[in-house]
Amino acid sequence: MTVRPVTDVPRPPERAKPRETRLRALDGLRLVAALMVAAYHYGGRGGEVTRAWGSSAERQFPTLHEYFAYGCLGVQVFFVISGFVICMSGWGRPLKSFFASRASRLLPAYWAAVILVTAVFALPVVAYHAVSPSDALVNMTMLQQPLGVNRVLGVCWTLWAEIRFYALFALFVVLPGANRQRVIMFCAGWTLAFVIAQGAQMPLLDIVLMPEYAPFFIGGVGLYLVHRDRHDVYAWGIVVVSFLIGQHYAVRELWNATDPNAFAHRTTFGIVLVVAFGFIAVAAIALGWLNWANWRWLTVAGALTYPFYLVHEHLGWVAIKAYHQTLDIPSYGAFLLTVATMLLLAWLLNRFVEKPLTPRLRNALAKSRP
Repeated sequence: MTVRPVTDVPRPPERAKPRETRLRALDGLRLVAALMVAAYHYGGRGGEVTRAWGSSAERQFPTLHEYFAYGCLGVQVFFVISGFVICMSGWGRPLKSFFASRASRLLPAYWAAVILVTAVFALPVVAYHAVSPSDALVNMTMLQQPLGVNRVLGVCWTLWAEIRFYALFALFVVLPGANRQRVIMFCAGWTLAFVIAQGAQMPLLDIVLMPEYAPFFIGGVGLYLVHRDRHDVYAWGIVVVSFLIGQHYAVRELWNATDPNAFAHRTTFGIVLVVAFGFIAVAAIALGWLNWANWRWLTVAGALTYPFYLVHEHLGWVAIKAYHQTLDIPSYGAFLLTVATMLLLAWLLNRFVEKPLTPRLRNALAKSRP
């Protein structure tokens, strides 16, 4: 009788990592970031919103406009969240499924928002100019930004950044198959590449590698690694380096104390504080410290965030003018009513556009041959 070596004994199959439970606190943070951006667009800047109020937002909000001016950093918070979520959703998923998931998530509400804003701005009673029919059609592709075409949605520039992040992550992580080592190499490689691109001053590389936004996406990816293993030293290193570089870019782009014509003067301390808030908030979620925030309404808040983000700026101008100038509602009341109106519109888009169309588009893309 032959005794089999111990090395030949078959090993039991590895247990698959359990599916991620929904992090409802992350949904709530999404809405917080969207409301920050809305506060900036309604009361923290000049431009077209001045026409909506009938005067500068500085006069409408003598004290709060200084704080609203920091709301633009909600975008950086969004990017950190996006890095976390995309790494989570792309882990263990084939490329076609990843593409179908991202496209079906972004496109239905986006198409509806483009059509809606174009139609509203074309009404004779609305004082804002719609883009040309040709430009509106190009906007349906989400590629209007690099093509230099007039934008229907002011916020769509962030979607162009998201698309580039998705493409890089799909090419270097999802396509070969996500694992810890590959994700770490992706983060390290992207960081080194955008630093070199910045030093080389090559516009093409800047477009691909987007140095000013990459640290926030990379930091979010690192925080997802922390979520998988809070003792992962490499993951924490990715997060810390990303924060240090990210706050630099945020300060460089948004610090305007030397501009005498600035709407409001942001301080370097304030900018760094808001950036730190974004990283710390996602870190708290990654570490499970906010698992107690498990209320169902946070899921609803997360579902409303994307359509709210799409429509709140341009249609918010229309609502502000109607509430403040036509109905003579005081500025604070008009501000809150506008936010509530845009949230209601977001719910309608989610209920009647996203819910029926997202699964159909996802299934169609997942089943079709590439």
